Order: sequence, then C-alpha cells, then structure tokens
Amino acid sequence: MDILKAEIARKRKLIEEKDLVDDSKKFFKRSDLARKEQEDYFKRCGYKVDKKEDEQSTSANPVLEMELTEEKLPMTLSRQEVVRRLRERAEPVRFFGESDYDAFQRLRKIEILTPEVNKGLRNDLKAAMDKIDLKYLNEIVGGTEPGEVDTQHDLKVHEEHTTIEELEALRNTLGTGDDEGDQEVIDKFLRFLLGVWAKDLNSREDHVKRSVQGKLASATHSQTESYLKPLFRKLRKKSLPADIKESITDIIKFMLEREYVKANDAYLQMAIGNAPWPIGVTMVGIHARTGREKIFSKHVAHVLNDETQRKYIQGLKRLMTICQKHFTTVPSKCVEYNAL
Repeated sequence: MDILKAEIARKRKLIEEKDLVDDSKKFFKRSDLARKEQEDYFKRCGYKVDKKEDEQSTSANPVLEMELTEEKLPMTLSRQEVVRRLRERAEPVRFFGESDYDAFQRLRKIEILTPEVNKGLRNDLKAAMDKIDLKYLNEIVGGTEPGEVDTQHDLKVHEEHTTIEELEALRNTLGTGDDEGDQEVIDKFLRFLLGVWAKDLNSREDHVKRSVQGKLASATHSQTESYLKPLFRKLRKKSLPADIKESITDIIKFMLEREYVKANDAYLQMAIGNAPWPIGVTMVGIHARTGREKIFSKHVAHVLNDETQRKYIQGLKRLMTICQKHFTTVPSKCVEYNAL
C-alpha cells in the first residue's frame, strides 16, 4: 500500500512540475502531456522548440483563417453570380435563414476547398461561341450610332511586323542544329499565321460576322489561340521537347516551301506516328521486344500523351489549313485543294 501511495505522489508531482494542473484546473488532456514530454525531449537533445506551431496550424487552414476575417470582407459578387456559381457546383442556392452575404461566404469556402470543378468536362468550342454571343448581346443592349463602324468585337490581331517573304528567307536556317533559332522561327511563323487569320475574319461584312457560320469561325479562331498558348509558352522559354521540336520544325519548313502534302505527312507522323504499337509500348516484360531498336520516341503517337499536347497539335493543323488557303501553290502540292 505504501508503494502505491508513493507512486501516486510521484506521478502527481511530475504533473505539477509540467504545469498541467493547478488550483483552478483539476484535470488535463493526454495530448498536453505528450506535447510537454516532446518539448522536454527536444530540449534534452539540444533542439530549439518552435512556439509558433499553433499560429502556423491556424494559417495552414484556409477555412479557419477565412472565418476569423470574414467580417472584414465585403460582398464582391452580385446575387445572380453567386446563384450561378452555386448551381454549377450542385450546391443549394440558399439555406434556411441564410442571407445573401451568408451565401456569398459559403460560396467562398466551397471555392477555396474545391477550386476546380468539372474542368475536364468543358466544351471549349461552345464556351468560345457563348463568349461571341455575349459580345453581340452586349452590343445590342448598348447600341451603336447609325453609320458607325463597329470594331470592338473584332478579333485581336498580334502584330509581328514581319512578312511572308522574310519568313521564307529564314527557312534555310531551320533544322541546322540551332535549337533556339528554330524555336524562334516557329514561334514567329505561327503567330504570323494567327494574325493573318484574324485579319481575314475581321475584314468580313458585318452580317457575315453575325451569322451562325461567322460566329463559328470566330469561335474557332479563339479556341485555336487558346489551344496554342502552351506551345507558345514552351517556345518562349526554349523548353519544347526535342522530339516534338524536330517534327514541328519539319512541318514549318515544308509550309514555308509551300509543300503542303509533305507538311501534312510530317504532321501525321508527329500526331499518330507509324510505330507498330502507336501508344509507345516498347517493353512488356523482362525480355526485349523484337525490333525494339526501330521504335523511337518520335515514331509514337504524341497526340495520345496528354490533353494539352493534343490541343496544340490540333491547333497546328488548323494553322496549316489557313496557310494553304492564303499562300497558295500548285494543286499537286496541296491537300484537298478543292475543299478550301
């Protein structure tokens, strides 16, 4: 019995030394004891104990941090926009007894916790068409003066201050081993073709622009421009993969020579490849596959790699069609000559 009392007294003294209980607090949490023991261990080992852990854990929780400061934030969205965003996320537009500001705060919490919703299910062409329709709707609501030329809905033209003759003079420098020079020529030529396409669409009559086919053409240009942004980013940073760069260099070189059939063959070689297994499977076990040395990365289907690559490869094909339409050559060197 004396041994048990001595053990209880020792435990009580140990707890009092750790400041876990006092006259106003008769109990403690097991987590507090574990934290105190961990601090003692760190001190014995010579480590510095960081006392800002609680502050960091609070700042690491975005919802808790937002709740602490939500009184300071004004309502920056209209009620209609809040309802639209909540419906996109399949959330109730209003809870019982909830005000407009409470619904706005709930939307902010949902967007912070799940920022991306249904991004992989978007129809890019439909989104571009809706954007064009919205522009014309705003024009009808705002109105224009009679006889005034409306250019506010024209496509944006990126002026490269270059001509097709200057670009054709650079074709001999392609594929000579200067990777950075090749990527600069590719970037300049693709932007030039986008500008030519945009100028052609902007020069249409107003009733043509407002037709269904006219809106579809404008939406296709906007969609192509968004598809090519990752490619332009890689070209600007000089980080285009070697196999893709080699294929695109051949395509651009043939386009500048107005050899559109050869350019189309090079495009198909890059897009779908000619490997026996186009997806790129070269090893299926511990033994090497027969003829494996004949399969290179440039022979596989790059269009199957990822969605971003598929999009800018598709955008490149559209620019090839635009180039053939505006810079003609003999029919034997064209692809589907009568279809353009």
